[in-house]
Amino acid sequence: MNDIVECRAAAGSTQVLTRKDFESEQDVRWCPGCGDYALLAQVQKLLPTLGIPRENFAFVSGIGCSSRFPYYMDTYGIHSIHGRAPAIASGLKLARPELSVWVVTGDGDALAIGGNHFIHAIRRNIGLKIVLLNNRIYGLTKGQFSPTTELGEKTKTSPYGNIDPPFSAAALALGAGATFVARVLDTDLPMLQQVLARAATHPGTAFVEVLQNCIVFNDGAYSTLTDKATRDEVRLTLRHGQPLRFGKNGEHGIRLRGLKPEVVSVAGAPGVAEGEGVAESELAVHDEADAHGSLAFLLAQFAAPEFPQPLGILRAVERPAFEVMNAGIAAAAREQRGPADLASLLAGGDTWTVG
Repeated sequence: MNDIVECRAAAGSTQVLTRKDFESEQDVRWCPGCGDYALLAQVQKLLPTLGIPRENFAFVSGIGCSSRFPYYMDTYGIHSIHGRAPAIASGLKLARPELSVWVVTGDGDALAIGGNHFIHAIRRNIGLKIVLLNNRIYGLTKGQFSPTTELGEKTKTSPYGNIDPPFSAAALALGAGATFVARVLDTDLPMLQQVLARAATHPGTAFVEVLQNCIVFNDGAYSTLTDKATRDEVRLTLRHGQPLRFGKNGEHGIRLRGLKPEVVSVAGAPGVAEGEGVAESELAVHDEADAHGSLAFLLAQFAAPEFPQPLGILRAVERPAFEVMNAGIAAAAREQRGPADLASLLAGGDTWTVG
């Protein structure tokens, strides 16, 4: 994607923006090898291509390693409080609906203390772009288990192994009625760029889960997905309208038996013996625009070793955005009751005198 586009500045003149325009003067302070760098670079490459003036971007974060993000973007930004970024971003989007408002959060920030804010922002379908960096650990506070830490994982707060079942962040978002849900690896830069571009233009809430490695406190969290020796067998790349196939040569597929998925061999694929496997026509076909999102919800819960990890866009449907409906209500109220008068509002209705 081209890093340079022409966009209209607020004054009406043509301004050429580049990635450099979105890089702040702050020193980037993440651990070497952290996946946060990859997201930062791809967002800075993407924004100049959207045709939006720089002053119309705002980044809101909570608390955590990922929440340093607003410091490194030369845009408006708010480093807010733990778990409350979606609530603060929602208020900003309602007050200034013309802004492109992004929330950058982590698995602990969004899914633990911020769980209710997260699901209700999604339920309302307010026009936020929520990017969750999921490293399956609390990194900033030095290695405690988070809501996405795998069962049995030994951490500073689970020295004998984690016994809390982990959330699927994507499944949680879909269960809350999300209209756009995607999952991508931080090391897959082409897919990351493509997914962020789709999310940026989605009306309503767009949720992107970025699977990333914490090289200090949870190194190897996604090693099977990134190692060349194993990744083809455990990744399921989602393509709209295409059968669900995976493997180095597409030799595996997902077939549905009623509501039950199963991994099968695909007849005719390299490595599948003649006469074995099922026809490609028997495989489930990915439909990101399915109105009910039932297949997306099923895919979001796939987990190794039984099933491969789906990556890409799970769901992308359109539903009226909250801020649009809110503006409609405000316009109807003004038409019915006339311009607002604060003094009349304060003095209207039941009043009383405190002696």
